[in-house]
Amino acid sequence: MVDVQHWLSALPPGVVYLIVAGVIGVESMGVPLPGEIVLVSSALLAATGVVEPEWVASAAAFGAIVGDSVGYAVGRRGGRPLLARLGRRFPKHLGPAQLARAEQSFARHGVWAVFFGRFVALLRILAGPLAGALHVPYRRFLLANAAGGLVWAFGTTYLLYSVGKAAEHWLKDISWAGLVLAVLAGLGSTWWLRRRAHHVTSTDSASGVEVASDGQSAAVAPDVDPVRAGNEH
Repeated sequence: MVDVQHWLSALPPGVVYLIVAGVIGVESMGVPLPGEIVLVSSALLAATGVVEPEWVASAAAFGAIVGDSVGYAVGRRGGRPLLARLGRRFPKHLGPAQLARAEQSFARHGVWAVFFGRFVALLRILAGPLAGALHVPYRRFLLANAAGGLVWAFGTTYLLYSVGKAAEHWLKDISWAGLVLAVLAGLGSTWWLRRRAHHVTSTDSASGVEVASDGQSAAVAPDVDPVRAGNEH
């Protein structure tokens, strides 16, 4: 992440914003890219004054919302065969087991899986294409997608920006206690958000999603229709 931040610092601010929007947007379409690393690096860079935090957050939110919407359209058009092809291309991130877990989340939580999925690496990549493939109503998807993208982008950016500015100020005064408190506050907030987000997927492991011996995922959940569950939510 330090290397990413150093690389971004050598670029004009406008290019940094485009990279943030582009990387997060492509990741949200279903392609595994380090979107969160780019956002974190850019937010910390904003604390040094190289870029503006509001533009970093706006670029991240724009990329997340548009990328998820494009992923939704592609998933709705390509369906499960598309997800299967993505799994073969990126087996480590989008293999049968990962896809089955994501489907389980949608079956149990509907569009809330889209909102909290923005804070979970697996669902952040799969939310758009999977929601489209499962024919989740687009209006509900867009509402959860926009809310999750805005909270994730602006929350992450300003949390890290504030911690970075506080650290810079306190380091000048050699107030190590204050620095530790700021870091702990930031970590505590991030932990709470991730705990809430992981709660969405925590039932997946407990439900025992099975993967068939031929490498394909088994049924999403007994007696659960993911499309109906997504629509009901």
